Amino acid sequence: MASVRIGGGQGFYGDGIEPVADVLAAGVDFLVCEALAELTLAILAKDRQRDEAAGFTRDLPLYVGAALPFIVDGRTRFVTNAGGINPVAAGRAVMRSLRASGATGVKVATIVGDDLRGHAAALELPDDTIFAAAYLGARPIVDALDGGADIVVTGRVVDAALFLACLVHTYGWSWDDWDRLAAGVVVGHLLECSGQVTGGNYSGPWWENSNPLRPGFPIAEVDADGSAVITKPPETGGRVTFDTVRQQLLYEVHDPRAYLSPDVTADFTSLTVDDLGGDRVRVSGTRGAPAPATYKALVGRPAGWASEARFTYSWPDAEAKARAAVAFVRGRAEAAGVSIDEWREEYFGVNAFGGPTVDLATATEPPEVTGRLAWRAASAEEAGKVGRGSGVLGLSGPPMIAGMGRGGGAKPTQLLSVDALAVDRALVDAQIRIEIEES
Repeated sequence: MASVRIGGGQGFYGDGIEPVADVLAAGVDFLVCEALAELTLAILAKDRQRDEAAGFTRDLPLYVGAALPFIVDGRTRFVTNAGGINPVAAGRAVMRSLRASGATGVKVATIVGDDLRGHAAALELPDDTIFAAAYLGARPIVDALDGGADIVVTGRVVDAALFLACLVHTYGWSWDDWDRLAAGVVVGHLLECSGQVTGGNYSGPWWENSNPLRPGFPIAEVDADGSAVITKPPETGGRVTFDTVRQQLLYEVHDPRAYLSPDVTADFTSLTVDDLGGDRVRVSGTRGAPAPATYKALVGRPAGWASEARFTYSWPDAEAKARAAVAFVRGRAEAAGVSIDEWREEYFGVNAFGGPTVDLATATEPPEVTGRLAWRAASAEEAGKVGRGSGVLGLSGPPMIAGMGRGGGAKPTQLLSVDALAVDRALVDAQIRIEIEES
């Protein structure tokens, strides 16, 4: 069997869709769109609070539309976790898009079962829980693909598992073939962040990009033993090198010797990375071990309301001016007795990114500084009081002020806290369901 080709078509909710056309034109058996992060679940939860029919990524129909000609003629199958916290509504949205386009004979699988709110008592979830999602693995996606699905829409499935499922389905790997499963997780981890493995966020000579206006998204050519070549469509920007691959390999990894997923524990230190040149890097030799005994879950709860004010000042004394403006806003709020649970001050151009590691005693005076003051309160009303009256700084504060962002009158936004917990696999597996509908 020839190598299976998998394209990484999305790395987050809001990623660029234009590079997908190049991936599809290059020819892939599967297009995988990974849309979720912890922050994304919180965003989608707030969407669902406003509308029970929401809770999935709203750009999902765009990705389906881009891939549809390739799906209809059987060249490509589409897998995504863009269902977010409402995969049923996402599946319906996909079906509406297919019917509107006139596409027929396309099978859409919707996978549900990650929602844990029905087990609130057993899991001792707080009464104010807004969402509770388990991180599913590859198995239900494999079942959907085995059932003939052309498009698979899931809720919270582990990023790498989306890609692993395509390989297990294609090659028939057994669920205790730890080395091959681990190799599939490596492929998924390398592709799950779209353009990051092809030179995006590259901590090297990032400016040496042949075509920065045309980002290239990744493609993996994977053999039956799990070894893979990571590449990208020709003539696109970015690069695939030893460095870009190894940097993505270690991205968001706690223990590279034991990378946990619902299907296998992968040892990232066991594999070999070979730069073949010409934007082709081979990864092979990955070793694996049994999966952890539990699933990870994420629980979201209300955490108050937040707002912010920003003030930008120029040289001279830019930092002192910014600090004076921030002190003015905060001081007025404190004098008025506004109840604030948490304050956060940042000074961009001084220490916002470096924080306490910046040596202010030896730093050169910056030409401009933006002071950012953010705050958290128990209610939107209370949070909204802080910035009132800060407009007076425009003519009555330090000189050379310039606006940035939403300013002191920003409308408060709701905050959610997210906490992880371990969940019994049997409890989750018992509620997983796959629904397949044909357009």
